[in-house]
Amino acid sequence: MNARLAITALVVWAAAPVQALQLTLSTSARETVERNSALDRYLAPTGAFQYGVGVPTVAIEGQVRRQAWRIASAGLTTLQVLVPLRAQLKAAGYVIALDCDQSSCGGFDFRFNTEVLPAPNMRVNMRAYRFVTAIMGPTEQPDSVITLMVSTTSTAAYVQIIEAGKIVQQQGTPETVGDRPTPAIAPTDPPPPVADFDRQLLTDGHIVLGGLEFDTGTSALGKGPFASVQMLAKFLLAQPDVTIAVVGHTDSVGSQDVNIALSRQRAAAVRQRLIDAYNVDPEQVQAEGMGYLAPIASNLTAAGREQNRRVEAVLLSQR
Repeated sequence: MNARLAITALVVWAAAPVQALQLTLSTSARETVERNSALDRYLAPTGAFQYGVGVPTVAIEGQVRRQAWRIASAGLTTLQVLVPLRAQLKAAGYVIALDCDQSSCGGFDFRFNTEVLPAPNMRVNMRAYRFVTAIMGPTEQPDSVITLMVSTTSTAAYVQIIEAGKIVQQQGTPETVGDRPTPAIAPTDPPPPVADFDRQLLTDGHIVLGGLEFDTGTSALGKGPFASVQMLAKFLLAQPDVTIAVVGHTDSVGSQDVNIALSRQRAAAVRQRLIDAYNVDPEQVQAEGMGYLAPIASNLTAAGREQNRRVEAVLLSQR
């Protein structure tokens, strides 16, 4: 195991920065998904499932980074994967608050009362999984928490890494996939004035709907209001013969099937907002999802992936 995969940056603790932590995974490890929140609340398990109580947790607020990795190697045990990672956490100064397997954690009940990234990006074998919670700082009010879930199947191992707390990116560190603290839909420039919005849509045939906010990894559109959606609604109400498609796009992180579904669901959420909030004729708007098939920038950089995570309005025809 010698491929260095950065999963975190600096953590502010006791008024002094903690050295950046890098976990080392197998050279065959491949990231399957990443879901980051600039500000979120994570409930890190601190004990096994108990009937009538559930899973005891410690709550931590701040930046939350969620990643899943697949190691394509048959015959691995959960301990073979976990032991080196656990040792690295201890060496970095983290205190292990929970270390259990499928039996001591609570089996099915623990798994379904714990945050787990969705399949197929993260798979949990109920007969073979282990979980670790590592804490930096006071146990009751930690400054940083890292949880690991490791599970194995007959053909591969899966590793989920969730880090939460006050995290800042290390200065001068080359960018890696794990350094990406971006929201589900990246912020974009403010939408143009109404006249320019209409002109661009009519001239170019499409326009990015800037400023949208979705809950990380979901299709739930924020409360708004969003200026770009308002302007699109005005455009459609003023031209009732025009039809458009609202098209969702993602970056290349994760499988195409998952990204197609997520991008289509986000487009459908925008379409429904146009109908419910602005009385746009449902016949004027379609919802489609392209996943990562239509990038407008390179997916090899964080900036490019931000641009690729977007929702567009595409002019179709006049009825």
